[in-house]
Amino acid sequence: MNKIRTSSEICSLIKNLHPVIKRKIRAGPDEILSNPESGKYLRNELAGLQSYKVGRFRIIYRKSLNIIELISIGPRKNIYQETARLIKRKRSNGK
Repeated sequence: MNKIRTSSEICSLIKNLHPVIKRKIRAGPDEILSNPESGKYLRNELAGLQSYKVGRFRIIYRKSLNIIELISIGPRKNIYQETARLIKRKRSNGK
C-alpha cells in the first residue's frame, strides 16, 4: 500500500489556493496513489521525478517503494524551473 509524503510548505500552499483549484489539486494525489504511473517521467536535471497534470498546475512527485513523495506543486509556467532550483538547493545543503 502506497502512502503520500509531503512537506509543510506544500500543505500550506494548497491551503491558500482558490477553492476550485484546491479541490482539483487535492484529487491529484489520490489519482497518483491509485496509479503511480499516471504522471509523465521527467528528464535531465529532473530525472527520477514525475509530473502529474491538473489543469494548468503540475504536481511533481517521486516514487520509492511504498511512498509517493510530493516534491512541488505549481503552475506549469514555472514549476519545472522552481523544482530544479529546489533540488539544487537541497543538494547543496546536504539534504
